[in-house]
Amino acid sequence: MTISDEEHALAEEKVDDHTDEHVYEAEALLPSDESLEKKRIRPFGMTPKSCLSIAINIFSAVGLVFVNKRIFEDDDLRHAQVTFAATHFAITAATLYGVSSPPIALFQRKRVGFLQILPLAFAMILAVVLTNASLAYSSIQFYQVARVLVTPCVALLEFIVLRKKIPVVAGLTLIPVCLGVGIVSYFDTSADPNAHISHRTTPLGVFFALISLVASATYTVMIKKYHDITQCESAQLLLNQSPASVLLMLYIIPFSDDLTVWRNVSLGTWAVIFLSGMLACLLHISQFLIVDGAGPVASTVVGHAKTCLIIAIGWSYSRRPLNDNSMIGILLAIGGIIAYVQTVDEDCGKC
Repeated sequence: MTISDEEHALAEEKVDDHTDEHVYEAEALLPSDESLEKKRIRPFGMTPKSCLSIAINIFSAVGLVFVNKRIFEDDDLRHAQVTFAATHFAITAATLYGVSSPPIALFQRKRVGFLQILPLAFAMILAVVLTNASLAYSSIQFYQVARVLVTPCVALLEFIVLRKKIPVVAGLTLIPVCLGVGIVSYFDTSADPNAHISHRTTPLGVFFALISLVASATYTVMIKKYHDITQCESAQLLLNQSPASVLLMLYIIPFSDDLTVWRNVSLGTWAVIFLSGMLACLLHISQFLIVDGAGPVASTVVGHAKTCLIIAIGWSYSRRPLNDNSMIGILLAIGGIIAYVQTVDEDCGKC
């Protein structure tokens, strides 16, 4: 399950909505023993809880990509993408319902009407299924580098739909991002055609990656819109849309998936699928805690760290040499997106 769209919306929600700063000001009124705990911070102003959330977030994000890649190495399961995503959403809904109940009560539930949440649920299905399909037919490094393009796609979509402009300098930083992804696409699809599918990118993988970018960008913009309309936190929205997505998928699965493949799935594979779902839940929950506890800047830095780590481990996993030409594209894409985020943050700081 792709996780970057919800993270992107979470970070931007906190950057754009300055009224949330009053929440942190209100923390000064906490009882003395809780205030002492708040003051017991680590370097860079992070509490032990934030540090733990970041560690869990990085572990679950990296683990999720590689676990899903392992699942999609099964030829049969690659043709059951919607059922796999429905399993994820069901696990996510159950977990969020559990952590929102006493005695945990991580967040307060807020009901959104089924018909109102339906468009967002459908957008999430498209974004997740197409992103998973991209991973199934691509190398890990291409998959992760291609996900970087979600940011310029969101910027373009917001300009077309909302007439929201970005600084010219920020726009220029997106040129190396697009160029870098193009370089990786070219050299990854030109790799040894006899190599295992987990170590190379197929033209089908590039196709799924490109259309998943449009779906993911649309979903990201819709999340921000739904935050304004429903006044829901991200966890509250996800709790509403996950079961709605599962219900929708029950009508899609008979037409999209080969249901007979599940007859031969071993108990071990079911355990890996369940592990994938739990990693996705940990990713979402830890992301909520990072944004609330450490702020959007920390969330952005963690996002860059995850991207670099997944690409590095994926490169090692594919056993490709360091002088491979794809490395140039990876460096261009990552460098460009870091420069873009920094430029946008600086521009927001001047507002």
